[in-house]
Amino acid sequence: MKRIITLVAALAVAATMFAVVAHGSSTGATATTVKVGAKEFKFTLSRKKAPHGKVTFKIKNNGSIKHDFKIAGKKTKMLSPGKGTTLTVTLKKGKKYTYICTVPGHAAAGMKGTFKAT
Repeated sequence: MKRIITLVAALAVAATMFAVVAHGSSTGATATTVKVGAKEFKFTLSRKKAPHGKVTFKIKNNGSIKHDFKIAGKKTKMLSPGKGTTLTVTLKKGKKYTYICTVPGHAAAGMKGTFKAT
């Protein structure tokens, strides 16, 4: 009887481990990645929408002056020309988020847009 209980418990643990590996952990889903190019005076995003949840923005300053990137209340450090960084945010389903460069005058010159979480 002890062997049967041990065997059943081992199979339950194995099945749980398989489910987590096969489908991803329920507490830490993989983030969607969006590439962002910054240049005077616009952003170019690899996509304009993504599934809600964690979204990682990979920003690269392709311009000749410093820029940053702000979305969903979070922003990157100031990026020198040729430098890059990542910014991960959690977006709510069905919501539109404004993104901007916070350098004075840059958003007004066109460094802004909207991103949708589906």
